[in-house]
Amino acid sequence: MRRRSLAAVLAATSLVLGLAACGSDDSGDTKSDTLKVGVSPVPHAEILQYVKDNLAAKEGLKLDIVTFNDYVQPNVALREKQLDANYFQHTPYLDEEKASKGYQFTALKPVHIEPLGVYSKKVKSLADVPSGGLVAIPNDPSNSGRALNLLAKNGLITLKDGAGVKATQKDIATNPKNLQFKTLEAAQLPRSLDDTALSVINGNYAIETGLKPSTDALALESGDDNPYANLVVVRTGDENDPRIVKLEKLLHSPEVKKFINDKYQGSVLAAF
Repeated sequence: MRRRSLAAVLAATSLVLGLAACGSDDSGDTKSDTLKVGVSPVPHAEILQYVKDNLAAKEGLKLDIVTFNDYVQPNVALREKQLDANYFQHTPYLDEEKASKGYQFTALKPVHIEPLGVYSKKVKSLADVPSGGLVAIPNDPSNSGRALNLLAKNGLITLKDGAGVKATQKDIATNPKNLQFKTLEAAQLPRSLDDTALSVINGNYAIETGLKPSTDALALESGDDNPYANLVVVRTGDENDPRIVKLEKLLHSPEVKKFINDKYQGSVLAAF
């Protein structure tokens, strides 16, 4: 009877240890070991896919890339811990989101710049824009100010002194062509080209719809001292997560810089 009891105990112990070992083997594939990053499809997902396919394994980094087609949900998902990080926005947009929604987020180092561009199907140059022409610009505060600054830099309007990146239509000081402005969600701007004299379109949405900013834009932002570089954003306190540290190292590597330069040919600019 004692032998059977001892054998039963040993068998039970072996079973428990076996189950524990199985659990240990599977732990490497759990979500806690995989960095889940929310991105816009272009160019963010493409850049991150390059990292995943070519660089991540050497660093022991596992990536789960989740795409979003708007600028709102990636921050919501990060706040709700459905993501570990997101990579789609620039600092002025993040600052506006934090101020309006109370996000406790931290921006990391700049990765790339998607130059904002002015596009048209109606005119071949900005000089040809008709009086009273309709101009579509992004409706979120940071990108609408960015659009107005680009139009001002190219002589279509002037802005009041000190308007800066937060410029609104109320800050327009002069409008010689009496341009009419329409605000749209950034993702809708490429579709507006059939109905506008000009549309000011974010680089990622321009590329997604087949436009090539470096050649198709009538005016394009410069990459020099550009405050609109896109970057990885995390919940404040997660900056030193080893997975985040690895991702940041890879996103700022010479290999990624070369990939950006080769693939986008000036339509996306490395910011490091």
